Amino acid sequence: MQRTFQPSDVRDGHKLYTLYMPSTPSFTVSEARQQLASIIDRARDQHTPVYVSRRGRRVAAVIDADDLDAIIEMAEDMADIRAAEAARAEMKATGEIPIPWEQVKADLGLV
Repeated sequence: MQRTFQPSDVRDGHKLYTLYMPSTPSFTVSEARQQLASIIDRARDQHTPVYVSRRGRRVAAVIDADDLDAIIEMAEDMADIRAAEAARAEMKATGEIPIPWEQVKADLGLV
């Protein structure tokens, strides 16, 4: 079953942390070479990352491609949310008034 992400997940980063906590032991690079197909299957089937380590230190992770796409999308959404919050805070601090969307479209020749 594929994990679907909700808008609240963007605000609740700890859910992602909990979702992607390592629940499987990491594999050494040598072990990963020998078991690559099963590691990929595990990442896809269980929707949990499989970590690869070198000299006892995690250096990579194999995760389901759809899960990665969702994480990247959520990170981009979070960056947009933070930029909007910063813009609102700046407007509040400077006393600027927001420009209505209809005016922005008119100024850009989009109407």
